[in-house]
Amino acid sequence: MKSPYSRYFVFTASEWGKLYNGPSPGPSLTGEEIQELQGINESLSADQVKEAYLPLSNLLNLIVQQAQTMRHAKNAFLHRETEKMPFIIGIAGSVAVGKSTTARLLQRLISCWPSRPRVELVTTDGFLYPNEVLTQRGLMNKKGFPESYDTRRLIQFLAAVKSGAAEVECPVYSHLEYDILKDRKQVVVRPDIVIVEGLNVLQTNTVTSAPNVFVSDFFDFSIYVDADTEWIESWYIERFKILRKTAFQNEHSYFHKYSHLSEQEALEMARQVWREINYVNLMENILPTRSRADLILKKTEQHRIESVLLKK
Repeated sequence: MKSPYSRYFVFTASEWGKLYNGPSPGPSLTGEEIQELQGINESLSADQVKEAYLPLSNLLNLIVQQAQTMRHAKNAFLHRETEKMPFIIGIAGSVAVGKSTTARLLQRLISCWPSRPRVELVTTDGFLYPNEVLTQRGLMNKKGFPESYDTRRLIQFLAAVKSGAAEVECPVYSHLEYDILKDRKQVVVRPDIVIVEGLNVLQTNTVTSAPNVFVSDFFDFSIYVDADTEWIESWYIERFKILRKTAFQNEHSYFHKYSHLSEQEALEMARQVWREINYVNLMENILPTRSRADLILKKTEQHRIESVLLKK
């Protein structure tokens, strides 16, 4: 029974899908496009896009329009010209839960709005401290924990974007090299929408030069991708096993040493990393932020959206 005092409206996937009232049939993605957008061990279908993600895109379109109206009204009161201010969406959740897929899919769907907005996707991986710094601080086994991020730099980046700066640079992270790329930068050029995806985006237990200023303060809307912990663990382990046979085979990969493990050794290694690092981070730093999200996407064991919780 749904509590009348819940902070969220709760919808089943079917109920949520019926709320879509955008253009029919909506943006159509080819099977190849969907495959490119989905994660390594996910199975995204056109039906799932239609039922779960099109209504979300529709909702965001309405919210963005209202935000623009509010900004125009405020500037009219202040007798100021309306300046372009990007709408920022934060996406949080555990390792291996499908944050990146959600972010990429929303970027694609939002770019298809009638207004054809310019949508930039930024991952907080780029704001991890370089491995050299993490090693000096004894944090290599804490990668992804709040203390492993240059949160001050991330906040400075978001402040610049939100203020309407013409161009803002941010670091680029390589999952192959498992480190920040010193010779590459992502340049964000006057976007209409910015999607910020990462483990840490809803956390408040960080220390910066500006007390009581948090990454999420710059968000206009936030999403938490959720699933039962045992399913996330199985997805992480399955992804590790797949990478062992693919990306880890690259001799330039930081994890190339794992490519030579037997299947049983790889399984034990994945379980150990999950248990000692990712599970701890999830329980201590990520899951506690779930209730701060404006919307929660709850997944089933098959990576399908089971329910949607929208903050009242």
